[in-house]
Amino acid sequence: MATNYDEILPSFAIANLKQIEQMKAGLKVAMLKKLISNGKLEVLKIGNKIHIARSELIRYLEANTIAKVS
Repeated sequence: MATNYDEILPSFAIANLKQIEQMKAGLKVAMLKKLISNGKLEVLKIGNKIHIARSELIRYLEANTIAKVS
């Protein structure tokens, strides 16, 4: 069964790292920074703040979600 990210993630175009941490996606700011520095997530930098597009976050989550084995 596929995960419905529309239920997990609120509707947004872009969000900063702190906003993503406050969502129920299970990603903390430290982990997001690590993923960004390793080139796993594409970002948009506005001023000195890093933002991630909702579509990019969903792409990463889908690529790294392991199906439940029963």
